[in-house]
Amino acid sequence: MTDTNQALERTAVPVRLRRARLGEQLRPAILGVVVLTLLTGCGFPLLLFAIGPSLFPHQASGSLLRRGGLVIGSKLISQEFTRPEYFQPRPSAAGGGYDGTSSGGTNLGPNNFRLRNGAAGFAGIRQLAEEYRQNNNLATGTPIPIDAATRSGSGLDPDISPANAALQIPRIARARGLSEGVVAQLVTNHTTGRQFGFLGNPRVSVLELNLALDQLPNQATPSRLR
Repeated sequence: MTDTNQALERTAVPVRLRRARLGEQLRPAILGVVVLTLLTGCGFPLLLFAIGPSLFPHQASGSLLRRGGLVIGSKLISQEFTRPEYFQPRPSAAGGGYDGTSSGGTNLGPNNFRLRNGAAGFAGIRQLAEEYRQNNNLATGTPIPIDAATRSGSGLDPDISPANAALQIPRIARARGLSEGVVAQLVTNHTTGRQFGFLGNPRVSVLELNLALDQLPNQATPSRLR
């Protein structure tokens, strides 16, 4: 064997070793992607789809709220309330507002001029705060909860803060001819605490609270949703 052939042979051996090692690394990587895709992308969702309705029938059907057999809405999706006898949710940027098929926020940063001051066809935080104060007979400059004048990331947040609900109590009590104490107790009864005692903040479900309002007796102007 010539010196040239020997040199080529010595060069070919490391190349074959590198290819073999590369194959050893690629095979488990590709197999892992395929197996995990089948398990987490197909198997697990199908398992949840199969057992969800039997284990969690209310949640699997959309957490729908009914009255008299009629679907009023979902516990998980906000809807607009404008009448003075109802608690009102936080502002929404979903579609034209509270559009369940077009979830989304404003996509404006906290220092954006348009977000703070508004523009044609778009109410800024200052306008929303002033409207909130006017609707609830609050003096100009009265501090209000942040969720009263800001839109959520989804635009469909179904809850408001207890502080937000508390500022709306006098308006609702006057509109319904009820004492503020009765309405305040209803808010307390529908306030959910922090999850597991430390996650998130206390919250009030607007739709559930408004449904409970309609069930109160001795109202001067009883209302009915829908």
